[in-house]
Amino acid sequence: MADETDLHVGKRLRRRRRLLGMTQQELASQVGVRFQQIQKYECGANRITASRLYDLAKAMNVSVQYFFDGMVSQSTMPNAANDAEHMEGDILSQKETLELVRAYYRLGERPRRRLLELAKALEQDTSSTGAA
Repeated sequence: MADETDLHVGKRLRRRRRLLGMTQQELASQVGVRFQQIQKYECGANRITASRLYDLAKAMNVSVQYFFDGMVSQSTMPNAANDAEHMEGDILSQKETLELVRAYYRLGERPRRRLLELAKALEQDTSSTGAA
């Protein structure tokens, strides 16, 4: 049976891979394993060694800590900056969120900055009018 930590790390691995738009095969090729091994990591069936976790982090451009963010309850440790705030459901695994993030990163630096400022302005506008 899968350990709670293995399940969490696997879930974070899957989330990041999907966010990057990578297939299991693409990730497997980058770290030198078969795609079936990535499947086993993602569902928590197989533990990821420290060296493999390092390779995965490098391939997906995150720190090793990324895989453990959000594990400890909020009462004992503050959430990591790159982890989602507690929202209904898992907003980062929603298809619309992934599409938005991918489209955002396909933009150049200037349009990205402008889009971010627009989103912030809309958020302020919504909160000042009391709309939900």
